[in-house]
Amino acid sequence: MADKMDVDAVNGEKEEEKVGPAPDLTAERIITNNFNLINQAVDSFDARFTLRALRSIATIRKAADFPEALAFGIRTAFPKPQNNARRVLEEMLPESVRSGGAQQNGGGEVNGAAVKEQDVVEIAEVWVYLGLLVQVSDAKYWVYLFDNQEYQRGADFSSNFVDKIRSFNRRTMDPIGAKAYFYYALFHENLTPLPPSKQSPVIDIRPVLMAALRSAVIRKDDETQAAVTVLLLRNYISTADITQADLLIAQTQFPASAANNQVCRYLYYLGRIRAIQLAYTEAHANLESATRKSPTAGPAVGFYQQATKLLIVVELLMGDIPERSTFRQPSLEAALHPYFKLVQAVRVGDLQAFLKCVHTYEQQFRSDGTYTLILRLRQNVIKTGVRMLSLSYSRISLRDICTRLHISSEESAEYITAKAIRDGVIEATLDHTHGHLITTPAKDAYSTTEPSEAFHARIEALLGMRDECVMAMRYPMNKHRQEIAEAAKARERERELAKEIIEGDADADDGDEGGFEGM
Repeated sequence: MADKMDVDAVNGEKEEEKVGPAPDLTAERIITNNFNLINQAVDSFDARFTLRALRSIATIRKAADFPEALAFGIRTAFPKPQNNARRVLEEMLPESVRSGGAQQNGGGEVNGAAVKEQDVVEIAEVWVYLGLLVQVSDAKYWVYLFDNQEYQRGADFSSNFVDKIRSFNRRTMDPIGAKAYFYYALFHENLTPLPPSKQSPVIDIRPVLMAALRSAVIRKDDETQAAVTVLLLRNYISTADITQADLLIAQTQFPASAANNQVCRYLYYLGRIRAIQLAYTEAHANLESATRKSPTAGPAVGFYQQATKLLIVVELLMGDIPERSTFRQPSLEAALHPYFKLVQAVRVGDLQAFLKCVHTYEQQFRSDGTYTLILRLRQNVIKTGVRMLSLSYSRISLRDICTRLHISSEESAEYITAKAIRDGVIEATLDHTHGHLITTPAKDAYSTTEPSEAFHARIEALLGMRDECVMAMRYPMNKHRQEIAEAAKARERERELAKEIIEGDADADDGDEGGFEGM
């Protein structure tokens, strides 16, 4: 279940955010440069510098000398070997790296300049950043704790790591802490027994994630709140606890200032939950927003493919047919081939072709987590077939409907057609006496409110996108305070000017009276 649900971690996290420091920089240089970025983030209280350091993780972990570079970074930040913070981090490194660097001068030069211990050690964010690198550290020149499947060791370290982060209670540590919770949940997802087993370790970490969510809300930590909310939804879905996931959504509020990648994940999981609950309209809106916000190429293409697959199934359940251009996109053409065959069967209402497609691609559908939703399409296929027959014939017998749609009896055909009429799928009437389906002539669409409703929906979507763009813009900090100060200075100048005018008038009056007395 972890592989099925990990639409943006197992495949995407290893390659995400390739845009980082220049490729000619060594891993040691990148790590030490990131120390300066984190120090700037602490001094200026600006999380953008921390995010720049986090973006380089994907680049660092692919380096051939990543273990040695990480050990060099730890010894640079903590020159004293007896330092407890250094010992905790080095214990997670490979034995060869620990023994090979025992004689190395950890407080040596970085880029030709000596790094002072007090410049780095006093910054707790540096230790947390190094701990985050240890979570994805390397032993055999590939990822050690995760890719070498040392999940138990990684889970133990991550448990202690997130507890330490919570004890710091520093706002400048929020972006790193959110990333640490991501790996914490990812390690536990891969421990046996795997989800959806009710004995899976993912159930044991729910109290920790809930406590982290409460702390994040109290501390106004939007990064951790968004990350932990997404992780909890993912956790509930992995064990099919849809009711608990729905309660979490109802009792929490997703932060409006969350990063775009967290918003995409939240909308995806929300759409999946609503689809399972038969709320297809809401599920379609959430999934459509997720696909619009997610990148269509690059490292995040896996998430885009997964969200599009679920969106196609939801559209079919709503009775709509996805556009053919969706399947022609280069990044989706191969991944959506089974769904293209599924849409073809549903579009023409061919029940036999639909059952054959489901049987052929059953393993793929199960892997994508859409198999149970696709099984609901059987009635939709029959309704589509009924609609095609109603468009082709003004009058058709129930026996002919049974023959063409492969329905077992006329009673079943009558029930299906009656339900299609009630749901508004077709405009027709049933002649029970003669066993006929009589189609009502189609009305002119432009004489109804359908065009105006479609136009209104498009305008509403564009206005919503505009509002989201305005909310996502970055504004200067304390700009309003500067304007208030300038307005106060302007009022003070006006008061001084008015006072000078009054004093000048008084002096002029005194001068006139003295002139008359002299004369």
